Amino acid sequence: MTGKFETGSVITGKVTGIQPYGAFVALDDQTQGLVHISEITHGYVKDIHDFLKVGDEIKVKVLSVDEEAGKIGLSIKATEEPPAREKKPRRRQAAAIISEGDEGQQGFNTLKEKLTEWIEQSQSEDLIRK
Repeated sequence: MTGKFETGSVITGKVTGIQPYGAFVALDDQTQGLVHISEITHGYVKDIHDFLKVGDEIKVKVLSVDEEAGKIGLSIKATEEPPAREKKPRRRQAAAIISEGDEGQQGFNTLKEKLTEWIEQSQSEDLIRK
């Protein structure tokens, strides 16, 4: 049955049926395989009919051959170059909080640590004013 179809080979087939989960593709007169919906194209596919119709001649890559079950897994997207990824702008990092006298210390201080420091500074300034 599938002895002539090897995993990794790219062949041309004809779409013979479409179901919500994938498209059936005739590879020859006796053999057909399934292109799962996730293997139609790069990106999200809501409706296979937006990409394929019965009778379309398509290029597919053989992903798997299960002799016992008589199933062949196919992919259309494996025959195409993936789209170029957009570079997302990098998020800016917040500046570290460094108090006077801490020039050598780097990193972030938690609010709890800073709050204690600010309270102590405030109390010492109040004592100086009195």
